[in-house]
Amino acid sequence: MFKKYILVFLVSMVPLIELRGAVPFGLSPWMGGAIPTVPLYIMCVIGNMLPVPFIFFFARKILIWGKDKKYIGKFFTFCYEKGEKGGKKLQEKAGRGLYLALFLFVGIPFPGTGAWTGTLAASFLDMDFKKSVIAIMAGVVLAGTIMGLAAAGAFGAASAMLG
Repeated sequence: MFKKYILVFLVSMVPLIELRGAVPFGLSPWMGGAIPTVPLYIMCVIGNMLPVPFIFFFARKILIWGKDKKYIGKFFTFCYEKGEKGGKKLQEKAGRGLYLALFLFVGIPFPGTGAWTGTLAASFLDMDFKKSVIAIMAGVVLAGTIMGLAAAGAFGAASAMLG
């Protein structure tokens, strides 16, 4: 069982997959029996939030440094531009409700709108770290709830049809 927890913890740390992929994965029959829901969510939220401070404080500096490097330049430029574009788009749409917009941006599970991108956008906008972390964590919990409900419904329906 410990290996399952470590696996979903690590999956929830992966960019683009994050908790949105780790929760359905942890609830799936592919895990050889689903992980109990509450511990699964706790592991996924912790795993998804662990990179947030590093992204907030260091990602922009590293991306700027790597933009002109021979082998990594294109990827770093892509990530930098994605963060900059996400930040500007978030600020334009949000106005004064920037932290609410950050919460919704992270919380509604669309591709490319997770904690990694939200944190990078918050960093580019020079948002307050503590307020950003609270908004991002709330968004991660919302995304996990949505994905858990979707996974339970999808797997429940498939099980009923096959069982």
